[in-house]
Amino acid sequence: MTSIYVDADACPVKNEIYRVAERYGLRVYVVSNSYLGVPRDPRIELVVVSDSFDAADNWIAERAGPGDIVVTADIPLADRGLKAGAAVIGNTGVPFTAASIGMAMANRELMSNLRAMGEITGGPKPMTPRDRSRFLSALDETIQKLRRQRN
Repeated sequence: MTSIYVDADACPVKNEIYRVAERYGLRVYVVSNSYLGVPRDPRIELVVVSDSFDAADNWIAERAGPGDIVVTADIPLADRGLKAGAAVIGNTGVPFTAASIGMAMANRELMSNLRAMGEITGGPKPMTPRDRSRFLSALDETIQKLRRQRN
């Protein structure tokens, strides 16, 4: 059965994930470094990991595999998820693929260097309704694709 693993600490689309998972009857693991409120549903489990660096990423990467979905904005975690055979979707609905992850990793490194030099300040842009819509579509399409592959 497909499970959804959510890198939850900074995930802005948790409510969307809960709605889609309920519709399909999927298990959701909400992985965080601190307590978060999650719906009272036996298929949704909050997993609180230590606050050590990459603890949530490591927990997800050790469990996600073929037929599962990882939702994250963390590019190294996306890479690990893909290597484990999971489908990976970014918070804005852009799927990570074997073809796109190399460019994403290179872009992450470039942006890190620019931030270190003070060329770029601030974080990501706020989520827009279009981003949420794109995310919902990507999640639904990914679930449908995984179901077709099983049959």
